[in-house]
Amino acid sequence: MRPALSVFILALAASLSRAQGFMQVTDPNASQMTLKTHLVDVSLDNQVATTTVDQVFLNPNGFQIEATYLFPVPAGASMEKLSMWIDGKEQEAELLESGKARGIYEAIVRSRRDPALLEFAGSKTFRLRVFPINPGEEKRVKLTYSEALKGDSGVVEYKYGLSTAKFSRAPLSEARVTVKVTANVALKSVLSPSHSVDIARPDDHHATVSWEATRVAPDRDFQLYLAAQDGDFGMNLVAQRGAGEDGYFMMLLAPRVVTKAEAIRRDVCFVVDCSMSMMDDDRMSQAKKALKAGLQTLNPGDRFNIVRFSTEVTKWKDSLVDVSEQLIAEANTFVDTLKARGATNISEALEVALVMAPDQSKRPYMVLFMTDGAPTIGETEPDKIVEFARKRNLTKARIFTLGVGFDLDVRLLDRLAGENHGLRQYVTPTEDLETRMAAYYEKFSSPVLADAELKIDGSGVEIYDLYPKRLSDVFKGQQIAVYGRFKEGGQRKVRLTGTVEGEKKEFAWSADFPASSNAHDSIPRLWAVSKVGHLMDAMRLNGEQEELKKEVIALAKEFGIVTPYTSYLVLEDSARVVAGTGGGGRFGDLERPRDAFERKGVPAAGQEPPAEDPAIFFPEGEESDHSESADADAGKMKGDGADFLNGAGGRRNLGKVEAMGVGGGSGGVRASREADEMKGGRGGDSKAAKRIGDKTFYFGAGAWRDADWKEGMETVKVEYLSEEYFKLTQDKPELAKFFAVGEAVVVVFEGKVYEVSVKAPATK
Repeated sequence: MRPALSVFILALAASLSRAQGFMQVTDPNASQMTLKTHLVDVSLDNQVATTTVDQVFLNPNGFQIEATYLFPVPAGASMEKLSMWIDGKEQEAELLESGKARGIYEAIVRSRRDPALLEFAGSKTFRLRVFPINPGEEKRVKLTYSEALKGDSGVVEYKYGLSTAKFSRAPLSEARVTVKVTANVALKSVLSPSHSVDIARPDDHHATVSWEATRVAPDRDFQLYLAAQDGDFGMNLVAQRGAGEDGYFMMLLAPRVVTKAEAIRRDVCFVVDCSMSMMDDDRMSQAKKALKAGLQTLNPGDRFNIVRFSTEVTKWKDSLVDVSEQLIAEANTFVDTLKARGATNISEALEVALVMAPDQSKRPYMVLFMTDGAPTIGETEPDKIVEFARKRNLTKARIFTLGVGFDLDVRLLDRLAGENHGLRQYVTPTEDLETRMAAYYEKFSSPVLADAELKIDGSGVEIYDLYPKRLSDVFKGQQIAVYGRFKEGGQRKVRLTGTVEGEKKEFAWSADFPASSNAHDSIPRLWAVSKVGHLMDAMRLNGEQEELKKEVIALAKEFGIVTPYTSYLVLEDSARVVAGTGGGGRFGDLERPRDAFERKGVPAAGQEPPAEDPAIFFPEGEESDHSESADADAGKMKGDGADFLNGAGGRRNLGKVEAMGVGGGSGGVRASREADEMKGGRGGDSKAAKRIGDKTFYFGAGAWRDADWKEGMETVKVEYLSEEYFKLTQDKPELAKFFAVGEAVVVVFEGKVYEVSVKAPATK
């Protein structure tokens, strides 16, 4: 799969996916404890992982209680050490073997009438009694365990059970995951497809991955891919292929970390909007800070200039100048003098910046274009501005767009960046500019490979449906994830080509596509989310196409992905199911459990409302700071998707969509960010759909239904919480994770349909 070179694998076993502790209150009449904070720190020193979990629980009852803290040992994990502290005092936890632990989990499922903990049945478990817990008292639990790790084919998936939905539906006041990595061999790929993480790469042998949020109800697990490899560029392949099916793969391409001295020399033109609207919301001050931060990213040997625009366009210098301490100081003084006045002349500002590009230079020419609005003078038609930039950009200048605030033509800025090999970024009025710009400037400051192109040569393995279709430049710290499909198994040659200061470069590897592999069941959905993201972005920027729309809907339904076209289709199908069966449901006499939607925010145990309003958890006027799937649902629009394509959309009420103008407003910024997330394989989660392993379940007719279900299949009916129910999970352990989806569930397993339903209450 790789050239003959030293390969070190940073491996965290996928079996760690459910390592999360929880409290079980012993009094059946008491409310369960609330999890307030969930902090996870992981230290990876070569192949030894030390994980520290820090949780704070609150007793919401008005009386003293006793509870048991349970920590499931992940299947296959070999824990060398586990230490536990309660309120700072080290405690000795009892290790329960899997048989005894199963009885405990089954008892909890019965008492809570919540199947979510079924997935832990059969796991070894650490148990610790916690008593007394006074009314309103908090208990802090901290545990540390170390583990020797194993490698698997060069890249390994790490999951941590961050989701708290199965334990507590209240939001956490704080959640954080920090992973610090040390590797003897050069670390190449560090990628999280589940969360928008910050990745700090000071050098080739260290990395810090961090994610944090406040007032958040996490409903997805933390996922991380890690791989290390010598050489200027690394390539790793992760694939999934079931028997008799076409496979899915994720290819990770990453450069080594370069120093400032090694960075490609650049020509940079900073273009800043100084129109009157920049006076609003302190935008001018933000733009000045962003511009000064950009000046600090210039490296010795770079050349630069500044262009300000409003009604007229003015250059700081007549042409590009060499970087020096004196000129950087002069540039900062010039930035201090900028004042907001006049209209927004985007077309002329672009022309001045593009004409400034040196002819036949081997350096990349980069334009950082900052604005807070749409064009109001000069050429104001967005399509003509894009075409104008295309014709004027004779030197292949890279246009990086930075939008400040919400009064933007987001579609215009995204098209300018996308068609000119740049990146796009937005800073909203409530966001910290320095935080948003740090990673953006990190890439902008250090191009590694220009005009990158990926080629997969040879025959024997048919490769198709690659996303992204086209690569752009590669920057320092950037990891490129390419998703695709393949037929059969075998080897193909992978080549990455590009230029460094005008000189052609090529990197080559041999890639093994497996004939059969079930080790990475998350890859198919990552591919689907990425493809949907690219298709949606294409329609948002270039107009809706019926064929693309149908493809988005088909993929979204198969993989349970929320899109503007399917955010309501799932519910529409479910409603049709109920209406067409006279109340009995599509699955014969399947009974509906307690109505999850009778009272706002109080769903039946194990059930979730299909589209949950964030206001359920947050008082009127307040919302979560982090976009988990509830936020993702709330950001989508009802209707046929046109509002999304136009950049419109409400956050709190799906039925009240306020248009913000074509491609603009907060909806436009959100749509642009969501598209970027999905293209990277993240997002698209729904309260009405769940992806468990290689299966998709939809909520309808009071049950979670397997998308593979078809009329006429042999059906085994099982009563929820019956002896048969638990015996099935013991005899067929794989069923447990599917039964854990909800009280009423229909799952296709080994050629049969298992239909779990809640026994109807006796009538008086």
